[in-house]
Amino acid sequence: MDILLIGCGHMGSAMLAGWLRRDDIARVVVVDPHGAKHDQPDQGDRRVVACADASGITGNFDIAVLAVKPQVMNAVCADLAPRLSADVMVVSIAAGITLTTLAKHFGDRPLVRAMPNTPGAIGRGITGYVTNQKLTSKQNDAVVRLLDVLGDVVQVPEESMMDAVTAVSGSGPAYIFALTEALEKAAIASGLPVDLAVKLARQTVVGAAALMDEKKDTSPEALRKAVTSPGGTTEAALHVLMENRALETLFKKAVLAAKTRGQNLAQSQ
Repeated sequence: MDILLIGCGHMGSAMLAGWLRRDDIARVVVVDPHGAKHDQPDQGDRRVVACADASGITGNFDIAVLAVKPQVMNAVCADLAPRLSADVMVVSIAAGITLTTLAKHFGDRPLVRAMPNTPGAIGRGITGYVTNQKLTSKQNDAVVRLLDVLGDVVQVPEESMMDAVTAVSGSGPAYIFALTEALEKAAIASGLPVDLAVKLARQTVVGAAALMDEKKDTSPEALRKAVTSPGGTTEAALHVLMENRALETLFKKAVLAAKTRGQNLAQSQ
């Protein structure tokens, strides 16, 4: 498989590293129009060709992956589209970039809109994707193989769901990091030294996530109840968090705000 990668920031470089661990990747041409120098590809692998801009692109590709920010996507697509042959499949991982927007630039070809998340950098992420009607079964399989270097891959039934996917899993790691920050601060406020508070909060979140991953057939609700003894300390804390559905309501508002922002980004294209 020959891949063209536009953008080699954190997510682009994570994908590149995963691809280079596979024998079926023949060549990856990397174009980083905005110079993410901290994540430049390993020049020691002969399959990688780095270009400063799209003018250096040569040869044919099976897939072109767009891993740039939504704000620059239109300019990148306008520059790239005339350089691609008509049969190249295009995959975008930018938030808010719709299949319609991609079609305006790339026309009647196989198009994929995908949303990975940052745990993909260690192969523990999840990516939701949706396609237009032009992909063959073989091409769809290639998309899954392209993305599963980041972790789990799920096909989303309708594109209208993609902004919600972005709000839940794309932005979701930040919610967990914010929760960990808040737990650290609460631990310090309760009288613990900073280093101990940080250690306890971080490992508690990491351990709880690992337990939930290990017990895939057990719901989060059941896991929560297993920790919560009647009349105990956990129940007292959860009463504060869940009284009048406070935590649930807060997360609904947060996810809706992220979803709305994604819709606004799409409308601005």
